[in-house]
Amino acid sequence: MREVSMTEVEKARTAGAVVIDVGDVEEYDRGHIPGAASLPLGDLSRDLSVASCQIRRDAPVFVVCAAGNRSLIAAGMLMHAGYDAFSVRGGTRAWVKAGNAVVGGDHVRY
Repeated sequence: MREVSMTEVEKARTAGAVVIDVGDVEEYDRGHIPGAASLPLGDLSRDLSVASCQIRRDAPVFVVCAAGNRSLIAAGMLMHAGYDAFSVRGGTRAWVKAGNAVVGGDHVRY
């Protein structure tokens, strides 16, 4: 499986790359990487076609969850379906630990 560091995902995100958060809705609402779209792993597992609504096949997609475990599963599923997918090592927790902000609802937290 392909994993990327916080530095790599931040560079890609700044350049406009797609970031998908596969955590559940409650986790996403508590705090997610700014600009990340919510696509819970459960939904993705039930129907991979939901990915086509949010993810282009011709550009890299960075997959994140709270700690990096579910994102590995989701990135594998997406790669198998033809997407250029990468799992974000350490997930949102590592993102915050690196000093980056998360958003949830209308709040920004560090």
